[in-house]
Amino acid sequence: MTFFDPPKVIKTEVFAEVPEKYRKGGKVRGGHRRTTFLEGPSFDRDGNLYCVDIPNGRIFRISPSGAFDVAAEYDGDPNGLKIHKDGRIFIADHRNGIMLMDPASGGVTPYLEGPIEQERFKGVNDLHFAANGDLYFTDQGQTGLHDPTGRVYRLTADGALHCLLDTIPSPNGLVLNRSEKVVFVAVTRANAVWIVPMSERGGVSKVGLFVQLPCPGPDGMALDAKGSIAVAHPGLGVVWLFNNRGVPLYRVESCAGNMITNVAYGGEGRRFLYMTESHTGTILRAEMPTPGQPMYSHS
Repeated sequence: MTFFDPPKVIKTEVFAEVPEKYRKGGKVRGGHRRTTFLEGPSFDRDGNLYCVDIPNGRIFRISPSGAFDVAAEYDGDPNGLKIHKDGRIFIADHRNGIMLMDPASGGVTPYLEGPIEQERFKGVNDLHFAANGDLYFTDQGQTGLHDPTGRVYRLTADGALHCLLDTIPSPNGLVLNRSEKVVFVAVTRANAVWIVPMSERGGVSKVGLFVQLPCPGPDGMALDAKGSIAVAHPGLGVVWLFNNRGVPLYRVESCAGNMITNVAYGGEGRRFLYMTESHTGTILRAEMPTPGQPMYSHS
């Protein structure tokens, strides 16, 4: 039985690739030594694309022409990255919590290490700013179907921390819808994207299943100006574009490896979707039918 028309295919191109001089060292990840593993793409107001290099504790800055340089290097496990409208760079660090990077000096300092002094995060993964400056982030750690205790937090602009959910088997990427009344959460080990409606008092209710995907599950996500959601699907080498009712509209196919981990809209008029492809250490891009929703860094 077919419920929808097959999604149209969009091809990608290689925008930039990690230079050989940066492909050394690294850590064992998933049983393999990784000399580089890209995640967390985010644009600043000058058109530079920042992303993390997980196994080396590095933050790369990629110019609009595709030139790489190391903006920061520190002792940590950076995973997600978003830029505040005042220029500060927030990093979701699996080992250290939420970190803060100064783009001018490259200094990285702790910002939020845990919900209370006696408890640390399981391992934060990705983050997203609301229009009012509230920061939403996932706390994944080693959770999965065997341990569905992953969390989604909201850190308000005035510093109050709230746990919205604590029953998620591996929460990963997240994004708010256009009205900011709903959070979409990529639940990697359940191969799904959850829809999380928020109440007027700031809590959540009637959490549901937005889309179910084949294995392996989803990772980073981004929103376009019509409210459609781009979902990175590692392992399949694609990004799905779903409308706000969960109908698959497009399948963006990798021209490099099959490990697309995260996505961000950028380029002229935000018409391009940029993707971190982590097997090959490349940044892919594709021109999309609808521009991306402006990031908080550009508000």
